[in-house]
Amino acid sequence: MTEPKPLISYQIFFLLQRTCTLQIGKLGRFTFPAGHYTYTGSAKRNIDARIERHLKKNKPLRWHIDHLLAVPQAQIINTRKSTQAECALNRNTPGDIIAPRFGATDCRQGCGSHLKYKRNPSM
Repeated sequence: MTEPKPLISYQIFFLLQRTCTLQIGKLGRFTFPAGHYTYTGSAKRNIDARIERHLKKNKPLRWHIDHLLAVPQAQIINTRKSTQAECALNRNTPGDIIAPRFGATDCRQGCGSHLKYKRNPSM
């Protein structure tokens, strides 16, 4: 009997209700238009705790996504865990790049960003 593949990556789907401009750590200042977003991340262990942490409004801002999800305009819609590698899952996610290198400063696969913006949420 083979063991199931571990859940190693996750996606957070959220709505930004109004356009906002934010400083994202050392990455820079970006304007995020109102609309639907998908963030793809990974956790080598304790994936549920990582997702729960991201979903909290009051927390130290450690990861890029923490800055964006902490604003009052951000409304979480859903989360999903996956057995796919982070970059593969991200590449299969439609959307535009608003903030280059967001969540992907250590990406070696050329993703450009692990945050995708969707003008049309049915994409």
